[in-house]
Amino acid sequence: MTHNPDRAFRTRAVHAGHGLDPATGAHATPIYATSTFGYGSAERGARLFAGEEQGYFYSRLTNPTVRAFEQKVASLENLPDAVAFASGMGAVSALCLTLLKPGDEVIFVAPLYGGTTGFLHEVAAKFGVTVHEAPDEAGVETLTGPRTRLIWVETPTNPALGIVDLARIARAAQACGALSVADNTFSTPALTRPAEHGIDLVMHSATKYLGGHGDAIGGVVAGPADLLAELRGVGLRHVGASLGPFEAYLFLRGMKTLPLRMHAHCEGAAALAQALDGHPALKALHYPGLRSHPGHAVAARQMSGFGGLLSIDLGTQAAAYAFLNHLTLFTQAVSLGDVESLSCHPGSTTHHLLGEEALRRQGVTPGLVRLSVGIEDPRDLVDDVLGALEHVRAGHLQPG
Repeated sequence: MTHNPDRAFRTRAVHAGHGLDPATGAHATPIYATSTFGYGSAERGARLFAGEEQGYFYSRLTNPTVRAFEQKVASLENLPDAVAFASGMGAVSALCLTLLKPGDEVIFVAPLYGGTTGFLHEVAAKFGVTVHEAPDEAGVETLTGPRTRLIWVETPTNPALGIVDLARIARAAQACGALSVADNTFSTPALTRPAEHGIDLVMHSATKYLGGHGDAIGGVVAGPADLLAELRGVGLRHVGASLGPFEAYLFLRGMKTLPLRMHAHCEGAAALAQALDGHPALKALHYPGLRSHPGHAVAARQMSGFGGLLSIDLGTQAAAYAFLNHLTLFTQAVSLGDVESLSCHPGSTTHHLLGEEALRRQGVTPGLVRLSVGIEDPRDLVDDVLGALEHVRAGHLQPG
């Protein structure tokens, strides 16, 4: 089924991007496990390679299974097109290498995913790109100028779950002629569609909620067709960060249940946040669904649910480790968005390369723990977390 904005989101999650296979009538999208496609004649081959005719000729550039995934993402984000990559960092790299040149400036609202921050500071900066880190939307507005090319945000932020006003960022980008990029991994289009708030490009680590089952790695960018044609040429033709058809198939399968899964994730996270609010073992609780959260009003305006993540600060790394090591339902692992609950200590895992000063500046404290709430029964998850906190309160701070 092609994109039909009149269809409900749940309907598009199931049907957008694919239909019966024209060759066989297969109901599920086939895995086109082929590196190359015959194009029939030298003349047609020339047209395909020149971009004068649309079609498949080499899977590094496009593949029917991958294309179905791209079309589904574009439909759910209400954007004209999408390009898939081998990982979320493949998408980040392709965006920067395509859109930036020496002398350009990038502004991002901190914190971002540690890999994105690292790429901007350690790779993009090597090629003459100036990178500015802003603490909030007002900081972005003071940093924009004639050389600003990209304004990059993530909301909710990783891992402290701050909220960024997407409409305000879009206005700041438009005012200075820059492009705005929103990492929508945490929220997913089931909860937030950044383009509806004026954002130009939307990216995901599809590894997380889009796939939802922790069994595939991929990334995707959705946006205007002209920008994505350029992105496909650089990111796939020149860099080669191509998504495989098997992974695309897994993402297609996972996205059919995205609305249902996100409802369960949100339900579990809300129950856990309510149980932890005011808990004496916590120095801080970060969850945008709480009215006490500084970004709650903005989150309520631009999200249809508050997501499946929350972060807690236990004050010290020792307490955080003791808490993590006593959980039984939250697997200690990086990544997030799986049907199974996951937990991690960002300061020593996902953000450990940032350095002590950057960690402090971005609110990644020694006691911070990120919880990715799965789809298990919320009552069991609450019992598990409260039990681990009681272990910490009892003074058992050593791992074990």
